[in-house]
Amino acid sequence: MAKQRILELPVWEAADKIRGQEITSEEYVAATLKRIREVEPDVHAYITLIEEPALTQAQAIDKKIRRGGDLGRLAGLPVAIKDNICVRGFTTTCASKMLENFVTPYDATVVERILGEDGVIIGKTNLDEFAMGTSTEYSYFGPTKNPWDTSKVPGGSSGGSAAAVSALEAAFALGSDTGGSVRSPASFCCIVGLKPTYGAVSRYGLVSYANSLEQIGPFARDVRSCALLTSVIAGYDARDSTSSDKFPADLVLKRSLPKLTIGVPREFFEEGVQEGVSKTVRDAISRLEKAGVKLSFEEISLPMLKYALPAYYIIAMSEASSNLARYDGIRYGYRVPDRTLDWGTVFSKDRGVGFGAEVRRRIMLGTYALSAGYFDQYYLKAQKIRTLLRREFDGAFKRFDLLLAPSMPILPFGLGEKMEDPLQLYMCDIETVPANLTGIPSLSVPCGVSEGLPVGMQLMAPPFREDLLFQAGRLVEDLLPVDRSAGEFTHA
Repeated sequence: MAKQRILELPVWEAADKIRGQEITSEEYVAATLKRIREVEPDVHAYITLIEEPALTQAQAIDKKIRRGGDLGRLAGLPVAIKDNICVRGFTTTCASKMLENFVTPYDATVVERILGEDGVIIGKTNLDEFAMGTSTEYSYFGPTKNPWDTSKVPGGSSGGSAAAVSALEAAFALGSDTGGSVRSPASFCCIVGLKPTYGAVSRYGLVSYANSLEQIGPFARDVRSCALLTSVIAGYDARDSTSSDKFPADLVLKRSLPKLTIGVPREFFEEGVQEGVSKTVRDAISRLEKAGVKLSFEEISLPMLKYALPAYYIIAMSEASSNLARYDGIRYGYRVPDRTLDWGTVFSKDRGVGFGAEVRRRIMLGTYALSAGYFDQYYLKAQKIRTLLRREFDGAFKRFDLLLAPSMPILPFGLGEKMEDPLQLYMCDIETVPANLTGIPSLSVPCGVSEGLPVGMQLMAPPFREDLLFQAGRLVEDLLPVDRSAGEFTHA
């Protein structure tokens, strides 16, 4: 089988062929590394490539298969890891000068679980610095480009992970989602991405940005593959105090889909949503209804949604201010070379040079919101809005199995187009932040193309009902196929 065709196989099919040694893990990993060398100059999905250890691990997996040993669920397939998730022995930079030389002494829980299921870690992917961004342009190592159209951004902050999967530079990838950072690049890069239920996936080994909002989530080129990686990484972990034991031990997707009722909140289609995006998602709903599938749709209203974005940014920036206080160049991170300065000057210079402009902006805004004179006016009020929003979603899920919205309010935009106006980038999160504020799971699935660019549909479910998301997502995928070969680097 030609090397490029190996990479275009559905992941589960490639896994079966590796189990039967029709192809080897080493062949698949070698083909992936060759693909990375070919397209990375144009895409820049990776910060660190883990080449020799990946090939060595693949060879060991092939030997285990030939000896008749039990093969894990990931079957020697390569997985890319966002560079704010720890992989022992390699740098975890968070795409920041502050941590450019930090070598991680331990594996994140999700990495342990991937290795335990015979996944092969192939590299660390690019992101917006400390996961603060929507375009993967705020990286100390330079921007990632969208494999669909390299003049466009891939979304963010997990743009490197999404681009790697979209461009066939990895079979799977992990990202983190604090306000849409998995679903945004999944939509822009025309792949599948999941923000799991808060507590479903351990955050141990994830560099914190906003603890109460963020979750590690998987990327794949189809829903079935995304479900596979989710089943590997999810589950209780005693090392994470927010970890839950409610996620099912085995994520079983039923063959027959029950009849599902889906609410379509009109607020997700209003101010700030491009006409092409709104039309593409509504057309997708219409096509699903006409197909006679076991999905029924009803438009509803969730009035509290209009407060979600400002509440999210107050909470996220406040938590970022607290979490990033440890990076002072003395305990952690970049240190200015001048050793004659006093502590206060060193602290200021270390952070001024070590952090990029967007990170500094969020730290300052978060510090302001937490200050004594403004805590009640901003942070406390935002938390109250969060509670009201959660109650509103709880009420909606008493009437509906799922909720539906566009994944992103706009189409992929040009590199550098919004860099001068941070508020425009913040507005890009209006569709995604409600799931983070409420802790519910949310899946982005490609549903169409507008103006030659991909559009994602976002499905949301009650806590720990990822099974419903994947079942409905597979139906959307089957009935609304999107031709990814139209993308510039989305096929071999």
